[in-house]
Order: sequence, then structure tokens, then C-alpha cells
Amino acid sequence: MAAHPLSSPRRAPGLRAMAAVGALVAAATLAGCATPSASGNVYSYGQAQREQISRNGTVLNVRNITIQPEQTTGAGTIAGAAIGGLAGNQIGGGTGRTIATVLGGLGGALAGTSVERGVQRQAGYEITVRLDNGETRVVAQEADIPIQVGQRVQIVSGSGPTRVIPAR
Repeated sequence: MAAHPLSSPRRAPGLRAMAAVGALVAAATLAGCATPSASGNVYSYGQAQREQISRNGTVLNVRNITIQPEQTTGAGTIAGAAIGGLAGNQIGGGTGRTIATVLGGLGGALAGTSVERGVQRQAGYEITVRLDNGETRVVAQEADIPIQVGQRVQIVSGSGPTRVIPAR
């Protein structure tokens, strides 16, 4: 009886490598889902049910900004390294294949990190507010709440991030 092609000793390491790469990519994808928010509408569990201070004012300026992560989750790096290493492993043989695998992994890790940073960037506003008491405050937040010059707003601060929200 002939051995099944997938159970042959020569193919098993390749299949195991592909399964490991698949598991790494899946784990990296799930880890990448945990992105922090800079929204004026989002509160963490620890910020809920905490007293905060609200001050009213008028928007003097709204400037478009980009909010980027302070650090990556590593998901892009891991996925990129795995995919790059697997692609490099398909090139050549012997020492050349080893070098191609290492270079593919390094290049993939760099590319994966860059892609992750790009995906995590968010459009934001730098909002300058003149408070009713004459003081000026500047707050940066995600551009998910429409804010415009001349608008009456509340600045909410105290337990955690400061938020600018439309006055009611």
C-alpha cells in the first residue's frame, strides 16, 4: 500500500510550517482588533461612573490632525514576518533558501509594522476653545463628533481624557 502524499516525511515539515504561519496570522489578526479610541464618545469601564468637571466655552479654531498609535500591538510585525519568511522559503535551496527565508522574514516584519501603523491612524481635530471665564484650552480628539468654529461646546475633564462635546 502506498503512503498518502500528505503523510510523507518530506512534505510534513512544509505542512507544519504552513499551519504554524496560519496560526500566527490568526493570532496577529485577533490581537490587532484591540485598538484604543480617542473618541469624545468613548469611555473605558474605569472612567464610567466617575465625577467629572464640565466647563462651557466657544470654539475658536478647529485644525485637522492625524492621531497615530504610540506603539503597535505587534500583530502586523508577526504576521508580516511569518508571511515574508514563508515567501522567502519558496526561493532557491540550501543556504540560499535560508538567507531568502531570513530576509523575507525581516522585510515582512518591517512591512507588517508599517501596515499596522497605517491602519491604526485616525483622523482627528485639534480644537481650541475659549472658556466662558476667558481661559483658552486646546484638546485633540478623534474627528467623530462634528465641531466647528463659533460653536458652543462643553469641555469635560477629570477622570481620564478631556473631551470636547457640543453644548446642550
